[in-house]
Amino acid sequence: MPPPRLIEVRWEVYMRRDDFHRLNQERERRGESLFANPRNAAAGSLRQLDPKVTASRPLGVFFYGIGRVEGREFKTHWEILQSFLKWGLVVNPYVELCSDIEGCINYFNKISEIREKLDYEIDGVVFKVNQLEYQRRLGEISRSPRWALAYKFPSIQATTRIRDIKVQVGRTGALTPVAILDTVEIGGARVSRATLHNQDEIERKDIRIGDTVLVQRAGDVIPEVVKVIKEKRTGRERKFELPSYCPVCGTKISHPSGEVVARCPNISCPARLKESIKHFASKQALDIEGLGDKIVEALVDKGFVKSISDLYRLKKEDFLTLEGFAEKSAQNMIDALERSKNTTLDRLLYGLGIRHVGQHLARVLAERFGDIESLTKASEQQLLQIPEIGPEVAASIKDFFTSRENLRVIRELEKLGVRYEKREKPTGDKLKGLTFVFTGELDNFTREEAKEKVEKEGGKVSSSVSRRTSYVVVGKNPGSKLDKARRYGVKTINEEEFIRLIS
Repeated sequence: MPPPRLIEVRWEVYMRRDDFHRLNQERERRGESLFANPRNAAAGSLRQLDPKVTASRPLGVFFYGIGRVEGREFKTHWEILQSFLKWGLVVNPYVELCSDIEGCINYFNKISEIREKLDYEIDGVVFKVNQLEYQRRLGEISRSPRWALAYKFPSIQATTRIRDIKVQVGRTGALTPVAILDTVEIGGARVSRATLHNQDEIERKDIRIGDTVLVQRAGDVIPEVVKVIKEKRTGRERKFELPSYCPVCGTKISHPSGEVVARCPNISCPARLKESIKHFASKQALDIEGLGDKIVEALVDKGFVKSISDLYRLKKEDFLTLEGFAEKSAQNMIDALERSKNTTLDRLLYGLGIRHVGQHLARVLAERFGDIESLTKASEQQLLQIPEIGPEVAASIKDFFTSRENLRVIRELEKLGVRYEKREKPTGDKLKGLTFVFTGELDNFTREEAKEKVEKEGGKVSSSVSRRTSYVVVGKNPGSKLDKARRYGVKTINEEEFIRLIS
């Protein structure tokens, strides 16, 4: 069977172990820094601004899923994978269809046994519900589907010694103790640092400077100390206590009752500022292309940036004073900053780094309030009316928007040209509780205009048809959504009927 007229396919990029070693050997000969492991090498290759560099890297790919499809219906995930193979798309050769839990466990054990023999690294397997209709009914949460489960292999462990314990300050002011280790290799990666989480965790595990410890990479990624090997203590080990003052700016540390994390309350602390800017510039936030960690640190260290809003005061001449910048690259950064000024409310809210507000909650707040001014005026009681928000999160949001410094930064961003499209808050409720799906071309509205009409009356618009869909609005040349609506028994209406509904 030929491929459909339009299909969006999803895939994962990887790098083979032998290719990784050859790449590092080449980089070593050229005097370049080495990649820590194949995963980092593959991720770094994809993040390159120059596509020619990415194309030169020895990357492999496995196709595993679909997005938008037109002209073809699938009933199972297995059917999708088998179709990929017929169309010449590479699917992992170890994928299997399991009929029950016992089969899943046997499959996990089998892959565990051959894991080290594979020519690429893996850290576990993913079990997925096969029936696509069940997948739709199970739905998704903010970052992951409810119909898929990642089951990780036991972490690879190694023994080493803690030479010292340093304290890092994050963007929210959180102080995190980090163990400085004698370098040890774990699962192909050289590890010299490991998180100790907080003072309570250090005391619970009785971790001391000088201890011999068992270390693992959690999920084969983040190094952490598992336990102390107390039999190897000499008596020269030293206990560790978090400092009473921030190690970066010297401000007295805040440690609220009931919280395990101590924090630096100074929002102008350089360490907090650097992490805040990195977060603000990240792909999920303002997406300032090319503004990497080293550039951020240099801008703060040289005093060019003392708050997030200062990013938009930067001139090409400022970048030219930084190592590695020439005329073109400096102009590219100015252009990237200019492009980032046009954003969405949810990206801006996420980028501001409000404690407890991740990507999902930022979208919820954007949809509920429509603009920052309305959100600023919202009371804790109004925030608590949102199902996703509890007392702690409501208090955190309210605290953020009552801070003079935070409001100053927001005003400065607006003055410097950062703009977002304001969402209209629902003004009616005649469509409350109803979900619409559109298929085909409409005569009187663009797809986005039709969506706005629905949301203005309290309804929702979905991109896919399910048994929970209230109406499928059918325009000219409808796609497969119409067939799906008929199969599920979902009510279909034409554009005229839709107009009558919203009038």
